[in-house]
Amino acid sequence: MMYRLTLPLFLLAALAPAQIRVGIVGTDTSHAPAFTSMLNDPNHKEHVPGARVVAAYKGGSKDLPSSWDRVDKYAAELQSKWGVEIVPDIATLLTKVDAVLLESVDGRIHLAQFREIVKGGKPVFIDKPLASTFDDAREIARLARENNVRWFSTSSLRYGANMDALKRPDMTGAITWGPSPFEPSHHLDLSWYGIHAVEMLYALMGTGCVEVTRTHTEGADVVAGRWKDGRIGVARLGRPSSPYGAVVFGAKGATGNIDKVYTGYAPLVREIVTFFKTGRPPISEEETLELFAFMEAARLSKEQGGRPVAMPAH
Repeated sequence: MMYRLTLPLFLLAALAPAQIRVGIVGTDTSHAPAFTSMLNDPNHKEHVPGARVVAAYKGGSKDLPSSWDRVDKYAAELQSKWGVEIVPDIATLLTKVDAVLLESVDGRIHLAQFREIVKGGKPVFIDKPLASTFDDAREIARLARENNVRWFSTSSLRYGANMDALKRPDMTGAITWGPSPFEPSHHLDLSWYGIHAVEMLYALMGTGCVEVTRTHTEGADVVAGRWKDGRIGVARLGRPSSPYGAVVFGAKGATGNIDKVYTGYAPLVREIVTFFKTGRPPISEEETLELFAFMEAARLSKEQGGRPVAMPAH
């Protein structure tokens, strides 16, 4: 006779793989409920196991409509649908979690929020844009080094469909494109939305840009970078909208992924959970800061009528 061993629920829970407890800072972006649903719902078609959002701090910016008109709505959804505890401040959040998603839609407040987050010594993913200015981006990196906090920041477009397949050893350059509406007056202009196409460009080209030239019109920007090894990378940014796409050039011709690179958030969320588990950022500080230097140089080139601008120190 065979006997079936049935363990009490509390023992089953104890034997289950430990889940990383995740806290969200900033509930004013659709990424907050989207990421939470992928992590917390085992029946989600793109469920990412290994982590669970357990707490959130609403944050929000009263002078940014895309923040204040969503912050309470998404916080209520996190609480009612996913059982996420809404806490009054970042200090309280840090007592309840193992890792942090800095999701605030307003890049201006990322530095101030990061100053509080680093006090917990926990790994942090900082959603785009890392910061609203190049100087703030550098200061976030400095604070992380000073406090020995692991972090990374990126756009989900870096992990779009077939991006890895486009990379080739004989690559001489690349063109990426995407939308770039501006957020009036508050942010480094390309960091608000153009950062998606710039992230794609750096995913393909890597670091090493030395000079940037920007051609600006009301409906589009073309930002061309010259890399130190002679390669040229270009981001074309359309307004008010544009599809996403990329083409890579090599000695034996071009390889395209025209308008078919966006595949949603799941690839990025998987990278985030792996980072939380291992502590190894998938994208280096060096690359992220160079990417912001690229956008800063593009700003300076625009102000100077499209003159080439050397990359600022980063």
